[in-house]
Amino acid sequence: MSRDSNKAFFGHPIGLSTLFASEMWERFSYYGMRALLVLFLTATFASGGFEMAELDAFTIYGIFTGLVYVTPIIGGMLADKVLGQRKSIYIGGLTMAIGQFLLATSAWLHGTDASMELRQTIFYAGLGILISGNGFFKPNISTMVGELYDNNDPRKDGGFTIFYMGINIGAFLSPLVAGKLGEQVAWQYGFLAAGTGMVLGTVWFFVRSHTLGHIGMPPKVKAERVRLAVKDWFNILTYVAGVVGLIFAVILGWGAMPSIVSTIIIYILAIGGILFLATSIFRGTNGKTEWSRVGVILVLAVFNIFFWSGFEQAGTTFNIFARDNTNRMIGNWEIPATWFQSINAFYIVAFAPLFSILWVKLDKKNLNPNTPMKFAWGMTMLAVGFVVMAIAYTRSTGGSEVKLISPMWLAMVYMLHTFGELCLSPIGLSMVTKLSPPKLVSTMMGIWMGSYAAGNFVASQMKAISIKLETALDTEIQVFWMIAIQSAIIAVILILLSPWLKRMMHGIK
Repeated sequence: MSRDSNKAFFGHPIGLSTLFASEMWERFSYYGMRALLVLFLTATFASGGFEMAELDAFTIYGIFTGLVYVTPIIGGMLADKVLGQRKSIYIGGLTMAIGQFLLATSAWLHGTDASMELRQTIFYAGLGILISGNGFFKPNISTMVGELYDNNDPRKDGGFTIFYMGINIGAFLSPLVAGKLGEQVAWQYGFLAAGTGMVLGTVWFFVRSHTLGHIGMPPKVKAERVRLAVKDWFNILTYVAGVVGLIFAVILGWGAMPSIVSTIIIYILAIGGILFLATSIFRGTNGKTEWSRVGVILVLAVFNIFFWSGFEQAGTTFNIFARDNTNRMIGNWEIPATWFQSINAFYIVAFAPLFSILWVKLDKKNLNPNTPMKFAWGMTMLAVGFVVMAIAYTRSTGGSEVKLISPMWLAMVYMLHTFGELCLSPIGLSMVTKLSPPKLVSTMMGIWMGSYAAGNFVASQMKAISIKLETALDTEIQVFWMIAIQSAIIAVILILLSPWLKRMMHGIK
């Protein structure tokens, strides 16, 4: 298939429509499940949940969302060297669907003779399988979008913009559907809806795979091949079965393992990963300029952790606040708490084009901030959002009993945080591709994804940190004020470091 022969999808290759819808359904699956996770874990036994303490539920959420950003590094490497993107996407899609259905099964077993231990084993296996499947799916569908275009094709940036809109459409719709079903009908129906979305995305990818031509086929396959062979499907099913079996083995074995052994394994894996990345950087970086630019990526990766440690309160403390402190009644109808998880995606779709125009307009006037300053803007928006959130929490809990407050408070916080995300997230991805040495783009992107993973886990621990500080200082510390102050300090540090980091970028804007 010629890359320019078909422009049937908004002036872009028809294959973009295949990848757009597949990713939309995958994000529908992921964000629907994510919106339910903490609420399900903390729900009472009687309602089918696990009645888990908030801090424990936050930790599980943090581990899950953190590992979701780590496994794509492995999945991308396997696709490049062994599987190809197309087989990896099928493996990821089928595996994630199984993971979602296992979560649904865990909820469905409530009220039966099944033990709580069995339900938890199935649930944790479902989470592990979702994490593994995401590693196969997520990096490779994005790679295939890039392969639809030649490097000098002016449509390429626009193609990724359309693809990004698909991500956010899925993220917007999923809490409305899966969240509503899980929260107000039965938990299993929410997870079932998420799994169904993943099946739809995988089936769509299969039915429309002819639009992709040779793109994404396994390495060393002849160029005239545009469909997978029978042996490829056997290989796919073998990987799916292997992943599911491995995760169950790990879940069952981990519980029987002495804690000292499991701790040693975690340290070995962490240290091994750090040494591998460090060795890759040393081998692939040459000259003072490249080392200077790599230094900028590493410094901003640290600040990226602080941003996401605040932003990802959306799935933890904000989710609980929506459930317990927000007036969700409109007449006799109650807004599901999970629906607030859709607000960020709606704002992204609404404001992302405006921010793109803003940077172009500022650049024409020589007022476009450099990358570190845009990071400072993002941290400032995050800090202001948490000031609003802290005030809302005080108004809700200031009296002798909880006072339900207007949902517009959360809507305002999400808007400010979305502005911060648009100043930082796409800018950071672009920065990594521009500053990385040519041989290290994938490695440095892996490190950047690692900072997202760290930020997600730290986010899950912020409430616990505030409680520990309360105990140590013997004074009340509200978590939202703590994050607001932290974010403001980071913003000031970024402003002060901006001239130095700009010089280290050696002419890259």
